[in-house]
Amino acid sequence: MDKLRSLEIFLATCDSGSFAGAARICNSDPSTVSKAIGRLEAQLGLTLFQRSTRQLRITTAGKRYARTVRKIIQDLSSCENELKYLNDSPSGTLRISSAVCYGHLYLRPLFRAFCQRYPAIKLELEINDLHVDIIENDIDLALRTGYVKDSRLVARRLSPMDFLVCVSPQYLEAHGTPRNCDDFKQHQWIGFRIKETQQLQPIFLPNEKGEYIPYELERSHITDDGEAMAHMCADGLGFAQLPHFLAKKGLNSGALVSLYPYFRPPQPDSGVFAIYPKRDYLPAKVRVFIEFLTASLAATGEDANSTWAEDWNPIVNFSQ
Repeated sequence: MDKLRSLEIFLATCDSGSFAGAARICNSDPSTVSKAIGRLEAQLGLTLFQRSTRQLRITTAGKRYARTVRKIIQDLSSCENELKYLNDSPSGTLRISSAVCYGHLYLRPLFRAFCQRYPAIKLELEINDLHVDIIENDIDLALRTGYVKDSRLVARRLSPMDFLVCVSPQYLEAHGTPRNCDDFKQHQWIGFRIKETQQLQPIFLPNEKGEYIPYELERSHITDDGEAMAHMCADGLGFAQLPHFLAKKGLNSGALVSLYPYFRPPQPDSGVFAIYPKRDYLPAKVRVFIEFLTASLAATGEDANSTWAEDWNPIVNFSQ
């Protein structure tokens, strides 16, 4: 029998004044109660009750022990209720780690509305592109483009990551519009260097069948910052293959145009993911934020299986 159960039986015996009464309270039998009290006394090396054929009387040591035990159990119950409330109620500090571009362009604009809806939640935002250990760093939720497989974590896909070949209208006016992939050899290209690996992000372009394959093209300019790449593209420094969340603002404003339909990497770990520690009970602050984020994305045409890029009309298509 565990110690906590023994203490509960001890208090029930104190309150009822008999083993039979404690047995009724604890849904047990007098023999089991008597043995539990005997084991507790043996562990403590103390006599908690004076026994006689007619009555059971608590000792001075037993009274003092009962006061302490009652306080411990009350504190434990209070702590459990508080933790349950915090887990069930959207409140407390929500620590979020987000990929840089996604955090600036998609996440930050949602914070005001989220905080108005859940004023008891305080946000703590960490912006970086590193796959940090969210458990070791006490992070509630990470938003990443791609994920590292870890049995301790849940990775929930928010959307695919669709890429579009983008360029500024001014660049096309000055240098012409390429009509096939080989034409790009005569044009400038802005490359993206992945910080963690220091490798250049591959460029995928469609062949005559519309199948996307990797192309080896010389990069005229290189950056390791996604927003800088989008701005350099809009400034007319060349073509760039931008993820949909980086291309969206420029395409909507007309600062950028896209060539070819979107490209979606086929790998299962490609996309934008909400990553959080695996647990039996997801804290309410994490649950409501994920629900809010997915609803906000759905309003813009994005979900776990699609993005708005699917419906975007490019200026050059396969048939042209």
